[in-house]
Amino acid sequence: MKRNKTSPLSRAFLAVMGNEKRQAVTIPLFAVFLSLIAGAVLMLLLGKNPIDGYISLLQGCGMLPKEKYAGGKGMFTDLMGYLDIWTPMLFASLAVAVAYKAGLFNIGVSGQMLLGGFLASITVGYSPLPAVVAKPLTIVVCMIVGALAGALIGVLKYKFNINEVVSAIMLNYIFQYVISFFILTYFVNPVTRQSETVSAAARLTLQDVQLFGMKTVVPLGFVLALIAVFVMHFFINRTRQGFELKAVGASRSAAEYAGVSTKRTILMAMSLSGALAGLAGATYYLGYLGSIQPKVLTTTGFDAIAVCLLGNANPLGILASSFLITIITKGGTYMNSSIGVPQEVSSLITGLMLLFAACGVYIRARLKRVKDRLEQEEKEAKKEGGKA
Repeated sequence: MKRNKTSPLSRAFLAVMGNEKRQAVTIPLFAVFLSLIAGAVLMLLLGKNPIDGYISLLQGCGMLPKEKYAGGKGMFTDLMGYLDIWTPMLFASLAVAVAYKAGLFNIGVSGQMLLGGFLASITVGYSPLPAVVAKPLTIVVCMIVGALAGALIGVLKYKFNINEVVSAIMLNYIFQYVISFFILTYFVNPVTRQSETVSAAARLTLQDVQLFGMKTVVPLGFVLALIAVFVMHFFINRTRQGFELKAVGASRSAAEYAGVSTKRTILMAMSLSGALAGLAGATYYLGYLGSIQPKVLTTTGFDAIAVCLLGNANPLGILASSFLITIITKGGTYMNSSIGVPQEVSSLITGLMLLFAACGVYIRARLKRVKDRLEQEEKEAKKEGGKA
C-alpha cells in the first residue's frame, strides 16, 4: 500500500523551522508572528491601520519618536519609563521559569510580589532610614518574604501533596484581602485611597531626575534584573543544583532513582522562585508604583507565565520575550490614546502569544512526523533505485 507523499508545504515548513535545537527559537518566533497577524486582522476589523497600531506601540515605549512631547519630556523619558516597568516583568518571568524547570507551576507570583512589597513598605518604606541603608534593605526584605511565601507552597506540595497551583491561587486571595484590610485600616492615603507612598530613600526608582535636559525616572533595579538573568542562566545550566532542578522536572521517579532528593529540590525551586517574585514586588511596588492599591492583584505575575512559555523557560529567551511582551502591554496605553485602538487589543495579542506558544509541543510533534516520513520516503526511494 502506497503512502501519500509529503506535501511541498510540509517540506517548506520543516525547512524553515529547522532541527530540534533550532526549533527552540523558530517556534516561539512563529508564535509571535501568528499573534501579530491576528492582532493586525483585529485592528483592520476595527477600521484601524495595523502598521500605525504597531508603530504606536513602539512610540509608547520610547523605541520610536512621537509627533509631540509634553514639556521637559522626550523619547528618552518614554524609554526610561519602559525600562521601569520591564524590570519587575523580568524578575517575575524568571520566578515562573525556575519553578517550571522543576516541573512546578508557580501561579502565585503576583501574590508573592504583593506580600513582599507590602512588608518592605511598612518596615523600610515608611522608616526614616537613609537611602544607602533603605534601598538594599528593601531588596533583602522582599527577597526573604518572597522566598518564605514560595517555600510554604513547596512544603504543602511535598509534605501534603497539595497541588501547587491550588495552594498558590488560594494564597493569592489570602495575601490580597488580608493586606487590603491592613492598608485600608492603617496605611491608607485618604486622598488617593491607596497605601501611603514610600519614602524617596527607600524607593528603587529615582523620580524626576534631570538627564540630557529632560526630567525622567531612573529604575535602579534594571541592572539587577539583567544580572539576575545571566546568574539564573548559569545556575540552571552550569551547576549541580540546576541539573537536579531539571532532572526533577523531567521525571521525579528517575531523579529519585539517581539519588536526587525531590523534596529538597522542590523546596529549593519554590524558595528561589519566591525570592525572584519578591524582587519583582520590590521593583514594582517600591519602584514603578511607589504605593499599593488595595484589593488589586497586579497582572504582572500572570503575564509572566506567557513570557516564560514564549521564552521556553530559558533565562536568555525570557530576556527577549519579556522585552517584546512589555512593549505590547506598556505601549497599549499610547496606542489607545493616539489612534483609538482599545487597550484590550494589546492584552488579546499577549494572550494569543501564550496560546500559540503553548501549542509548541504539538508543532514539534508534527514536525517530527514530517521529518520521519521524509526519511522513510528517502529510504524507499533508495530501495527502488537499487532494484532498478
